[in-house]
Amino acid sequence: MNVRRADAGDIPALVALLGQLFAIEDEFAFDEAVQARGLRLLLAEPRAAAFVAERDGRVIGMASAQLLVSTARGGTVATIEDVIVDHATRGGGIGRALLEAAEAWARAQGALRLQLLADRENPGALDFYHRLEFGRTRMVWLVRQLG
Repeated sequence: MNVRRADAGDIPALVALLGQLFAIEDEFAFDEAVQARGLRLLLAEPRAAAFVAERDGRVIGMASAQLLVSTARGGTVATIEDVIVDHATRGGGIGRALLEAAEAWARAQGALRLQLLADRENPGALDFYHRLEFGRTRMVWLVRQLG
């Protein structure tokens, strides 16, 4: 298995992975065109990175990270999103390798903290993140749709 930065040629495979992710999350509706547009924006964003895991030339996992400024930390933090490993290849350290790549990128950018969103109704994902030393906070993520 190889983990590398994603590029535009990976978008079809990444859209397919997002389809798997959104199928288990009630919060999001899958729309191939919308997800492809979002991925193109992400890959063009200098303060973001997407990573893919591939085996035998096939993309089998992804994770993305974006930087923002935290007044609480007085510096840059990285938000990790879209962590998904193809359902047929889970359990082999792929998710861990993707998060390690995202963390290495975040550290190289000077990030002081990693943060991520996880579905509270997905105990497998929550256990996975806990094993990687992500802890819950008392903060609650709230959203308001603008468009």
